[in-house]
Amino acid sequence: MHGEQAPVEVRTRVAILEAALDPTHGQFTGQPVWIGPTARRFAEDLSARLRQAAQGLIDALEEELRAVPAKGSPSAGRH
Repeated sequence: MHGEQAPVEVRTRVAILEAALDPTHGQFTGQPVWIGPTARRFAEDLSARLRQAAQGLIDALEEELRAVPAKGSPSAGRH
């Protein structure tokens, strides 16, 4: 993965992860398996935590990439 492609690749993989959870989330929330306010809060909290974790991953990767000097930049060879 090249520096500029890495965030795109991570976003793609995060989208795949989120999509993979959709059918399970749909079953969980679409059928009377576990219903009521506690179940709704659990589902909302789970979704929020997953989105937050995924965004944290993307943010951390982008921060790391910003810290790496670009190839060929004047400061790339200096220490």
